[in-house]
Order: sequence, then structure tokens, then C-alpha cells
Amino acid sequence: MLSLNFIRSHAELVRQAIAKKNISLDLDRLLKLDVELRNSRAKLEAMRQERNQLSDTFAKSSLEERVALSQQSKDIGAMIKVHEAEISPIEHELKNLLLRIPSIPWNKAPVGPDEAANIVIRQVGEPRHFDFEVRDHVDLMEMNDWADLSRIVKVAGPRTYCLKGRLALLEQALLLYTARRLTDLGFTYISVPAMAREQAFVGTGHFPMACEDAYELPKDNLFLAGTAEIALTNLHSNELLDESCLPMLYAGFSSCFRREAGSAGRDVRGLLRVHQFFKIEQYVICRSDSAESAYWHDHLLNIAESILTDLELPYQVIEASTGDMGAGKFRMNDIETWIPSLKKYRETHSCSTLHDWQARRANIRYRPKEGGPLFVHTLNNTAIASPRILVPILENHQTTDGKVRIPSCLRIYFGNDEFL
Repeated sequence: MLSLNFIRSHAELVRQAIAKKNISLDLDRLLKLDVELRNSRAKLEAMRQERNQLSDTFAKSSLEERVALSQQSKDIGAMIKVHEAEISPIEHELKNLLLRIPSIPWNKAPVGPDEAANIVIRQVGEPRHFDFEVRDHVDLMEMNDWADLSRIVKVAGPRTYCLKGRLALLEQALLLYTARRLTDLGFTYISVPAMAREQAFVGTGHFPMACEDAYELPKDNLFLAGTAEIALTNLHSNELLDESCLPMLYAGFSSCFRREAGSAGRDVRGLLRVHQFFKIEQYVICRSDSAESAYWHDHLLNIAESILTDLELPYQVIEASTGDMGAGKFRMNDIETWIPSLKKYRETHSCSTLHDWQARRANIRYRPKEGGPLFVHTLNNTAIASPRILVPILENHQTTDGKVRIPSCLRIYFGNDEFL
């Protein structure tokens, strides 16, 4: 969310951001509603002041005058109620438009309507050359009895998974390895629920833009979250933090749920795009300072890259285009990891800077040493998401006989065995 003052003063910049982010939003309508609301509120305040003035003169008036004053006060009160009822739909429409206003994107972000305009900024590691026919991750799981993908569909439907044996242990090892890495780097490890109220999704900007991707629990007025970011942001909603508490570094673990409503027909085989998964999210709350945000963005990105390096996986870093980064993001870098069976890179991490866009929605402020309260900046990046990360691990580390080599950093969890 942007402040109305900023939108009024920088209408053309906001209009450009709406176009660059390919968002359907009528800025002229928003600005018109803003004027209407301010005029209506001024008129309402004038009526309230008039009624207050009548109340002040009531005690000094004669009995006859009091009768007239009382009637005048009732008439004004009735007009106030009518005016308040007229203002309410204006406020509602304006609020809904404000919730859809995008942030101003980074001036170096590639401009384009979607992921086709993304730019590869670096590639790390060489894709492995195989001297045998590559098996995909589903074939490897079936060969080694590491999953039961066909049976689990009877239980939970498509795009679900069931890991078994050593692969299930590998998933847990990955989560523990990542948690220990982040805690060693000063992050507070925190497990959060996958359920949240609607306002929490509004606070992060997932609602109203992506309502269709969330599972709803209508009897409980809750939704299932697709990331720990939703809980982590709203842990501090409506709080005024002390500057000495910043930055806050969280490593948020949760089960995650996504309907994948807009991805019909995509990646339906295996583990790439499932409805339920586990994720550890890097999350930062810092001061309202662009340079500090840029530092943490690079830091979160470097951590994710170092994890992939430890897992001995080739990857590339993407500079996301304005149309692909989402409404609230100032800057977004995706990391895509090499998938041998597909002969291409696929997204495994996403690093985002949102400046104060989320903080304004969730009302998270801090008190600096000098001056009035400021809204914090928020950032997030995947640390590890499973089972998606298992796909490149299985495929890149496979052997000719269908075994899978365990990355060195994880062997401690398997008695130093070399193979899964």
C-alpha cells in the first residue's frame, strides 16, 4: 500500500507503476474518490461542529429557545446520519482501490508484462554431462521405492505426494540442515501455523490480488497460507517497535498450501508443483532505509545461493521484470535450479524487497531515535522448499544404476553414507 499523500503528489509515477506491473486499476477513479471523500468529510465535520455549537448555547438559552435548538440539533443529527451512510460506500471503494495500488518498482528492473521479460544475471555451476540416459525424479523414486505417488492420489487427490524411507529422511535432513545454517547466521528459528485470518493475507498483500490461490476454511473464518511470510508479517501488525529491536531476522518454518489455481496443465508430474509442501522462509524487518533494504536483499540472496552451492546444484539468478514481480515488490530475484530431465532451470527460490508496502497494510512501525514513527521495511526469500528442491537433488546426483549420491553437507544425517 502507498500513502494517499504519496499518490496525490506522485500520480504520474504511480500511473507508470500500474502500467509497468500490468495491473488493472483505474487511478483516475481513485483520485476522484479521494477528492469526494475529503470534501464529504469536511462537510460532515462542519455539521458536527454546528451541532456542538448548538449544544454549547443550549444551557444559556431560554426555554422557548431551547425547544428550537433541540429541534435544530435533531435535524442536524439526522443529516449527519444520512451523510455518514453516503460516505461509507465511498470509503469502501477507495480502500479496495488502495489495496490494489502497486509499489514503485526498482528503476533497474526490466520492464515487461510477464516472466518473458525476465533477465538472467548470472549462472553458477555447470550443468552435469551424463554419459547415460537421464532418469527423471519420478523414475528414480519408483526404482528405489522412495514414494507412493499413485496411491496417495486416492487419499488426497492430484498434486499431492507421499515420500518413503530414505527420501523422506532426506527431506527432514534438508530442513534441519537449513534451520541450523540460518540460526548460525543469527536468524531466530520460528515455527508458525499454516492457518491465518483474512486480514493477515491482506496485511501481506496476498489478498485481494491472489485470493484464488488460497484454500479457505469458511466454518472457521480462516485460510491456509502458502508461505510463513503471512504469519511472520502479522506477528507484529499494529505494533510500534523500538529501533533497537531492528533488524529482526526470522527463519520461519511452516507447512504451506497453494491451490495453484492458475497453473492448470503445468508441471503435473511428480514433485514440482504440489498443493502442500514444507518451507523455511528467510524474513527480515528492518529500518525504513533503502540502502539497508538493499543490503538485506543481497544478504538473503547470498544465503540461498550458498545453500544451493552446498547442495552441489547448478543454478541461475533471475532479475524479475516489473510484470512478473507482483504488485507489492520493489525488487525480486528468482533463483532457478537446473533440472536435467527437463534440460532447463526451474524456480526454487524467490527473494523480494517490499520497502514499506506491507508495513503500511499491516501497520508495523518503529520509533527512530529522532523524529516521529516510521513504517518498517520487509524482505523475504526462500531458504528451502520441499519437495520441489528434491527434484534437482535426485536428478543431478543420480548414477547410471539409479542410485543417488547424497550431497556432502547432508551425509552427517545418514551416518556419512555416500548414497541415498
